Amino acid sequence: MEKKTYKPTIKDWCLGIGLCVLLIVFLVWVRSWIGIIALPFIFDAYVTRKINWGWWKELENPVTRTIMSWVDAIVFALVAVYFVNIYFFQNYTIPSSSLEKSLLIGDYLYVSKTSYGARAPMTPLSMPLCQHTLPIGGLKSYISWPQWKYKRISPKRIPLNDIVVFNYPSGDTVSLSPRYQAADYYMLSYLYGQQIYEQNFGTVDMDSRSAIERRQLYHQYYTLGSTYIKQNSQEFGDVSWRPVDRRENYVKRCVGTPGQTLEIRDRIIYLDGKPNKEPDNVQYNYRVELLDRHLPEDFMKEIGLSSDDYKTLYQTGICPLTKKMKKAMEARTDLIASVEIVEQTETDALYPLNGHFGWTCDNYGPIWIPAKGESIDLTLENLPIYERPIRVYEGNQLEVTPEGDILINGKKATRYTFKMDYYWMMGDNRHNSADSRYWGFVPEDHIVGKPVMIWMSRNKDYSIFDGGIRWKRLFRWVDNIK
Repeated sequence: MEKKTYKPTIKDWCLGIGLCVLLIVFLVWVRSWIGIIALPFIFDAYVTRKINWGWWKELENPVTRTIMSWVDAIVFALVAVYFVNIYFFQNYTIPSSSLEKSLLIGDYLYVSKTSYGARAPMTPLSMPLCQHTLPIGGLKSYISWPQWKYKRISPKRIPLNDIVVFNYPSGDTVSLSPRYQAADYYMLSYLYGQQIYEQNFGTVDMDSRSAIERRQLYHQYYTLGSTYIKQNSQEFGDVSWRPVDRRENYVKRCVGTPGQTLEIRDRIIYLDGKPNKEPDNVQYNYRVELLDRHLPEDFMKEIGLSSDDYKTLYQTGICPLTKKMKKAMEARTDLIASVEIVEQTETDALYPLNGHFGWTCDNYGPIWIPAKGESIDLTLENLPIYERPIRVYEGNQLEVTPEGDILINGKKATRYTFKMDYYWMMGDNRHNSADSRYWGFVPEDHIVGKPVMIWMSRNKDYSIFDGGIRWKRLFRWVDNIK
């Protein structure tokens, strides 16, 4: 029996032409024409219908028809979600306290992908709504090949003090054990390597070493540590590499922009020598001496002290406080004897991990933030700061000869011009935030988007019917959180 030629209706023509026009507009916007191959298929699906797109509707088995109808709907939804998440917006949940009390654990954010320019997919073959791991089975949610070059549509620089979502720069290499997956692989490697070295050769006085000797020693630390981690896969799991857009999503505040010189003096951030405004809800750790073993629950709720922070206070005598919370505690002389700032003096585990500068998280820098097209003189002293951007983020081969010469792509280099803009990100909970002080610069190709609005906020310390939903935070604009 000869198949009848389909006669499209006016509605079919409108839908077919309309969708084709939308696709062309989208391709012009993203400046990519590979999607043009989809035009004849879209036109055929609505107008010519040479391909039997609904073949499963003609099947005799009703169970198979039902299953295929669900498959058809799910595939369409996944494709739609994929494009919306990549180019327009996605949801994000605050997982940690690094931005308390500006953004809280349990805040659900609407993140705009267009605020700084939508980033084209770098790992195009991935499962929507899964960052790097499937929720069932623990398998990767993406295929590493092909990898597309970084491209951003209508790029814009991030304004100072914006809250930003970005891919974790140090998350390119991870230990897959659940215990260590959230840990910084490079930090683990240096720390374990140093322990192994000192067990065998004793403690080293870095101050007495030259820059080239320190570099060689840090290289030994890293080699020993990374080898130890890989040889103990039962504890650490397999070591895996992740593409830029498949790394963990972090959210911090941008406190340093390209070309600025940042320095932290007594906890205050200075940019080009001028103090930057602190966030209204900036927090620092304080040592709190209680007169009684417990604080009343209504007082904790009144000042916004979370159960996790109270547990830390109970166990260590230390908890993070805003200026307002500190003032409220000092006023309760019936409960609290004293509230004193905790001075941070530790110099370990700060960026750069292979540098020896004596910086702390309260007194850090000065450090120049690289800007696209700008150059810097390279020395063995500042190389640890800029080695990762040059070698990892911008894809150059970098070596240092035994004589101390710096080689970039096989050629001696005393100066380098950066190919990307970089940013400095920090949490508002300054003493409890893993941020740029620990893993360095955030390259522009790692920027995901801008949190625009809090559409839900859930307080895990209380039930839904007793303060579990923070009603005052619902539909609050993030730009209003300074």
